[in-house]
Amino acid sequence: MWQIAIVFVCLYFGFYTVNGDRGLLHYMHLSREIDYAKQIAAKYHTEKVKLENKVHLLSSESLDLDLLDEQAKTVLNLVRDDEFIIIDE
Repeated sequence: MWQIAIVFVCLYFGFYTVNGDRGLLHYMHLSREIDYAKQIAAKYHTEKVKLENKVHLLSSESLDLDLLDEQAKTVLNLVRDDEFIIIDE
């Protein structure tokens, strides 16, 4: 009789080791979510670095006149008659 109880206890713990709140399946699901979050964080980090570089180039210490001209034309939508603007995003 005690052998049946031991088998049921082993089955119980084995089931929750795989399917429980802290089981293997839940762990794999959380690992995938963490990988996805790291990919998104890396994407936003590169975008942040690009924007920081652009802000630095537009700051008063190191003003890049070409970038300032480009931004003015893009934001204000102003061009001379002999200019063409090709916007590539």
